[in-house]
Amino acid sequence: MTTLPTSTFILAIGMAVAAGLVGCFAAMRRMTLAGDAFSHLALPGIGIALAFRIQPFWGALAALMIGAILIWIMETRSRIATETVTGIMFSSALAVGSLLATKEELMDVLFGTPGRLSGSEFAIGLAGEIIVIVFVFAMRSRLVLSMVSPEIAHTAGIKVPRINLLYLLTFSLTVSLGLRYLGVLLMGSMIIIPAAVASRWAKNLNTMFAIASATAVVSTVGGYGLSLAWAKPTGPLTVSIASVLFLLGLFKPREP
Repeated sequence: MTTLPTSTFILAIGMAVAAGLVGCFAAMRRMTLAGDAFSHLALPGIGIALAFRIQPFWGALAALMIGAILIWIMETRSRIATETVTGIMFSSALAVGSLLATKEELMDVLFGTPGRLSGSEFAIGLAGEIIVIVFVFAMRSRLVLSMVSPEIAHTAGIKVPRINLLYLLTFSLTVSLGLRYLGVLLMGSMIIIPAAVASRWAKNLNTMFAIASATAVVSTVGGYGLSLAWAKPTGPLTVSIASVLFLLGLFKPREP
């Protein structure tokens, strides 16, 4: 059995917490399907980064940020639903990314390869995770009010379009942080499934945060454990555990 570098494991746990928190708002905004497709926007950036021998993280982050801004502009100006805009961007990104990456590189990008981190990669990843977590807790009231009633939020002095853009950028950062561990195909699941689990059990936002983050962390730890024991890819095992937790939640009796 091979051992997992401690730095990689620590960042994976932080990524899980960040994904659980961001996913709660994705679920409330009814953009869970968009969230799954959103991660595919990273493909062209990763392909370009590999071609120029740059860290794939930076290519993915740049592509996701640009994609988030384009989605925000199209959503704001055309009033098209987020799912529709993201679907268009997803198809385009998948086509371009597939052309830029080789078959072997494409498999790593699609399913993730945790591997060993350099000191700078660990520091950048940890900083990104802290930014996501701080943003969610600092902006949660504004995010909730903007979703519930944009008109009241505007009256309260909240700039709804700007808070929406900041959320999309934070969402992009979260996805880029998780690509190393889960890949383009599965990272969206780590945002969607824990939030879906939490929505079955939580009675308020704080509880939803706690359950979603705990579900993501348990799935990540379990995925790594089974990966080391069975010599199987980490990403599919992590998502499988999260899916089992969601299925177990379906047995929860309905409250009167």
